[in-house]
Amino acid sequence: MRVYFPIFCKITSGTLLTLTCVLALAGLLLHGTMAEALCIKDKKANLRQGPGKHYEKLWTVFKYMPFKKLKRKGDWLRVQDLDGDIYWVYRKLTTEKYRCAVIKNNKTNMRQGPGTKFPEVSWSPIDKYFSMKVLKIKNSWVHVEDNTGDKAWVYRPLVWVQ
Repeated sequence: MRVYFPIFCKITSGTLLTLTCVLALAGLLLHGTMAEALCIKDKKANLRQGPGKHYEKLWTVFKYMPFKKLKRKGDWLRVQDLDGDIYWVYRKLTTEKYRCAVIKNNKTNMRQGPGTKFPEVSWSPIDKYFSMKVLKIKNSWVHVEDNTGDKAWVYRPLVWVQ
């Protein structure tokens, strides 16, 4: 299908779809509502009520915990977790260089391969808030690595990936 705009140009349906996506993305960027994914890169990080060490510590999380970055204020980032709760974290404890995942529910099975036909790993099942680095996503399965280097596969709907 071709759409003709008098005087300006000739646009195909594929070009129109691409243009629509680009304009939508530009709108999000201009309004600052697009959240970026990040992970904790250190052994642990304290999540605080506000942007500074003098604010109350609300939660301590471990390496590979994923968040959505909402805002930056100096060296502090305002972040959102899988439950939708908002915290502040020191920026130098985070990275955007890789993706991370966190378990959504207690008693989640971790497998040796991407499917229920594969046996569980020796450290399965695991509980909510267990965080891991994402190595690969294959169909509905996520290949992950924990902070000790152990690897496993988990069914995609059971994890929050950022």
